[in-house]
Amino acid sequence: MKIAMIFGTRPEAIKMAPLYKKMKENGMDVKIIATAQHREMLDQVLELFEIKPDYDLNIMKKNQSLPELTSRLLIAIDEILKIERFDYVLVQGDTTSSFVGSLSAFYNKIPVGHVEAGLRTNNIYDPFPEEMNRRLTGVLSDLHFAPTLSNKKNLINEGVSENSIFVTGNTVIDALKTTVDKDYVFVNPMLKGLDYNNRRVILVTAHRRENLGQPLKNICFAIKNIVENYKDVEVVYPVHMNPAVRDTVYSILGAQDRVHLIDPIDVLEMHNLMNRCYLVLTDSGGLQEEAPSLGKPVLVLRSETERPEAVEYGTVKIAGTEMDRIYSLTAQLLEDKREYDRMANAVNPYGDGFASERICQSILYHFGVLKERPVEFVPEHK
Repeated sequence: MKIAMIFGTRPEAIKMAPLYKKMKENGMDVKIIATAQHREMLDQVLELFEIKPDYDLNIMKKNQSLPELTSRLLIAIDEILKIERFDYVLVQGDTTSSFVGSLSAFYNKIPVGHVEAGLRTNNIYDPFPEEMNRRLTGVLSDLHFAPTLSNKKNLINEGVSENSIFVTGNTVIDALKTTVDKDYVFVNPMLKGLDYNNRRVILVTAHRRENLGQPLKNICFAIKNIVENYKDVEVVYPVHMNPAVRDTVYSILGAQDRVHLIDPIDVLEMHNLMNRCYLVLTDSGGLQEEAPSLGKPVLVLRSETERPEAVEYGTVKIAGTEMDRIYSLTAQLLEDKREYDRMANAVNPYGDGFASERICQSILYHFGVLKERPVEFVPEHK
């Protein structure tokens, strides 16, 4: 059984790394095709988890369009799949690498397994292009590793056979067991110097394509108002390298006291900052899954989320991108200890740290190595 694992961005690598390690432990022949859709940020994760790709496409190119990225990926991945015959291809999530990887496997008549399957906003333009990427990947997949029961229901509603769906939890929770350390010493001097015990540190990330322009301006003005009205608050905002993000953020927050704008940080720094911070404001999908495992409330800077379980279980709230709503929800968590504790202590519906093991068992079951179907992940309680 020879399996190709295709990924190219930092979030994919974080979520695939523990699965790759677990597959190797189980004696599986797995090879990594790294598209390097995000070059530098991908390399940070590969180095951290001591993973060396078998194929590195180095596809990153400045200012390339989605059609250009898609076509270049399709040709490059196809060449590898023709050289080396794989029994299965594994892709993760909702990136262009995932969609094109699954499409290339289809063209070569290789079955596809989709890790983090079944997430939906039911709006093909939000997030863009991720919602359509994951839908198309799902159509091309033979095995679906759904993090939650809700994700499984989404797939069944779309006509996917229940026998092909395995509820596993999310592998990002597995990764946190490797990266978070209560004695961690930050490399970044600013992060190292913050007083996490006596200051309330808010972690902010906002860079999604649909938030560029006025929505991002609203987010920044809300942050500005928060630090001006709460003197014990420090904001840390690792700012994406996209000039459209940086120009907006620095023009509004560049000179603001107690707002620390820093370049993107690696996964070790990010996970441990999340562990030390007070709460998280983000438009990132991954942080909605990670922060609740560390007991941190999350306000989602988007109008909708493909992770509704977090809202249902009370670990996140949808803040949207209107300045007043972002401010009021943040203020509530800064002033109302009961509400803060309610969110901080809510059960994380996304995993228990054993998703990679369940996926391995599911693959072995599919190939007939294991006779019994693996037990599905179910959160302890609600």
